[in-house]
Amino acid sequence: MAIIGIALAVLSVTLLAGVGLGVVETGQEQFDASGRDLWVTGGPVQLAPGTVGGFENTVVDAHSVAAAIDSREDVTAAVPMAYQTVYVSTSGDKWETIVGVGSGVGPAVEITNGTQFQQGDVHYANGTYAGPMTHEIIIDPRTAELLDVGVGDSIYVGGTLSSARANQFEIVGVSPTFSRFLGTPSVTLHLSELQAVTGTTATDRASLITVSLNAGASPSTVASAIEAEYPEYTVRTNSEQLEATLERQAVLLASGGSLVVLGVLAGLALTANLMVSVVYQQRRELAALKALGSRTSTLVGVVLTQALVLGVLGGVVGVVATLPLVELLNLTAAALVGFEDVVRTPRWLLGAGLAIAVPMSLAGSLLAGWQIALLSPEEGLE
Repeated sequence: MAIIGIALAVLSVTLLAGVGLGVVETGQEQFDASGRDLWVTGGPVQLAPGTVGGFENTVVDAHSVAAAIDSREDVTAAVPMAYQTVYVSTSGDKWETIVGVGSGVGPAVEITNGTQFQQGDVHYANGTYAGPMTHEIIIDPRTAELLDVGVGDSIYVGGTLSSARANQFEIVGVSPTFSRFLGTPSVTLHLSELQAVTGTTATDRASLITVSLNAGASPSTVASAIEAEYPEYTVRTNSEQLEATLERQAVLLASGGSLVVLGVLAGLALTANLMVSVVYQQRRELAALKALGSRTSTLVGVVLTQALVLGVLGGVVGVVATLPLVELLNLTAAALVGFEDVVRTPRWLLGAGLAIAVPMSLAGSLLAGWQIALLSPEEGLE
C-alpha cells in the first residue's frame, strides 16, 4: 500500500507537469508548422453570440491591408484569414456546425488528397464582391469522416441555413493543416466566399493576416515597420503570438500550476501519512527492540532505510505507470479536442518523478520519527 501510495504521488506530478509542458510545446509546434513568420491582428478573436458566424473578427479591409503588406520587398506572402462557424450538410436536411476558414492556400497548406484551389479569390473583384464564386472547398479528414464525403463530392455551406441551402461547394481537396491548428473539424473556402455566405462582405473583416518573409528578413524589424504603418494593428512573431495566446489563458495556466503544486503537496501528505501508518504498525516491534537495548539512532536508521526502499520502489512503479497513462490521455485528448501528443513526458521529467519519490518518503519517515523518540523500554516489555 505504501508503494502504491508513493506511485500515485509520483503520477500526480509527472502527469500534471506533462500536460503543462505539452500545452506549450504543442502550441509552439503548431505556430512553427504554419510556415508563417508574422501574425497581424486587431485584437483577440472573440465569440459574438447572436451574430451570423459567431466570431468577432477584428481586421477591417483585410484584402487591401494584406495586399499592401504583400507588396513589401521583404515579404513573400501576406494572407488574410477569417474564422466563422458555418452550417454544413450533404443533403440540405441534416446539418452540422463546424469552423469555416476563409483563406487562400499555398505551400504551407498540406494537401493529402485532391488538389488546392484551381482559381484565386476572384469573387472579391477589387472589393466589389461581384466576381464569380468558384464554389470550391477544401475539407479536413475529420469533416470528411463526419459527413462521409471525399474529393469530387459536394456539400452545402453557409452562415445561416437559408444561405447554406443556396450555396453548394465542390470538394477539391483534403487537408489536415487548419484542423491541426484549430483542433476542430473545419472547411476552407476563399476568404471572400466565406464572407459572402456569412454576410460579412460590407467591412471585409478577417481574424488575422499571416505574413511569410524572405529568408534574410528580420521578423522583429519587419514587424516594427508594419506596426508603424498600421498602428491600429498588432504584429507579432511566432513566439510572441504564442505568448499572447498563453497570456489570454492565464486563469487556465494558473489553475494548471496550482494543480501541480497541490499534486506535490498532496503527494507529500499522502506519503507522510503512509510512513506514519507504517511506523505505527511496527510500534510494538520497535518498542521491543528498544527494550532489548537498541539505540534511538539505530531505530531511526531502520525507519529511514525502510523509507528509502519504499520511496525507490514507489518511484519506479509511478514512472513505469506514467508511460501507458500518457498514451491513454493523449488518445483521449485527440478524440476530444483534436490535438495529438498533448501530454509530454521527456526523460528529465520521468527522472524528476523518481527523484521526488525518495525525498517524499524520507520526509514522511522523519515526520513519523517522533513516535520512535517517545518509545520507552517499558512499552516493549508490556
